[in-house]
Amino acid sequence: MAPDRPLALTQGDPAGIGPDITLAAWAARRETGLPPFLFIGDPEVLKSRAALLDLDIQIRDASPETAASIFDHAIPVLPISSGVEVAAGEPHVATARGTISSIETAVDLCFSGRASAVVTNPIAKSILYQSGFKFPGHTEFLADLALKVTKRSFLPVMMLAGPKLRAIPVTIHIPLKDVPTALTEDLIVDTCRVTNEDLKNRFGIARPRIAVAGINPHAGEDGAIGLEDQEIIHPAIVRLRDEGLHVFGPLPADTMFHDEARSRYDVAVCMYHDQALIPAKALGFDTSVNVTLGLPFIRTSPDHGTAFGIAGQGVARETSLVAALKLAAELAVNTDAKIPAFGVTV
Repeated sequence: MAPDRPLALTQGDPAGIGPDITLAAWAARRETGLPPFLFIGDPEVLKSRAALLDLDIQIRDASPETAASIFDHAIPVLPISSGVEVAAGEPHVATARGTISSIETAVDLCFSGRASAVVTNPIAKSILYQSGFKFPGHTEFLADLALKVTKRSFLPVMMLAGPKLRAIPVTIHIPLKDVPTALTEDLIVDTCRVTNEDLKNRFGIARPRIAVAGINPHAGEDGAIGLEDQEIIHPAIVRLRDEGLHVFGPLPADTMFHDEARSRYDVAVCMYHDQALIPAKALGFDTSVNVTLGLPFIRTSPDHGTAFGIAGQGVARETSLVAALKLAAELAVNTDAKIPAFGVTV
């Protein structure tokens, strides 16, 4: 079932594989049951990339209101200029403004009720940083956009969702040496609260089972291998249980991800980036989706980067983008049934 408004698909870095996988996803729309999307970006980039890949695909200017009627025979595009001629695999700082504008426009369309969800193609943060972009990545930028519209702060939570595992890192893009300092009882509690609410309200899980990983080998082994599991993670779990959440741990991370262990929980909350993303990508590299929880709009993304080295070569796989689009549509339908308007904290 598709939502009654199109998905807003951002361009990402136009020199990366975003245009490639967008074209491939649309070309496979019928066999994959792809919901209608509105591509927000430079139509000339799509046209030139289609020519490079020898794809006969029509590109049409569109609005959110006309996207669905166009989608069956052409890719509907809300035009935003890249600012410079784009060559596949050759990133340019001049494209940064268009990349950022694409994201801002997608969010605006969701808040205005003209789009059902934001789906983001991969960005190159190093290129954005050169243009003065001040955010660590997509997630933090999206939270800031939500703050500007609603005047309320949100805790964005990154989740990798695949057919075999949902995994969340409590700390994300920071050096490993900084994790023990950044990890706090309150951060774990807040992350699990956001996770619990979105799994209920958007994923339709009545009482989510949340497994919490330890940070040290063997979850600290009663303090013999570090005290963080006893002094930070365990007290957070006690607080969450007192609130009625179904949370358990801290669990040794090395035994959390085999088949039998995964059958006992709906999501694994991990303490740092690779602890969550290594098993998530190992169990579903082409089919996992990056979902941002805790925002007043739905956002999904493929679980890979810009892959400049293969852009325009016809080898980029669209599987994760297709999964991101389909999951966004599913979450939008679930959310519309529970929440009457965007901009409401869930």
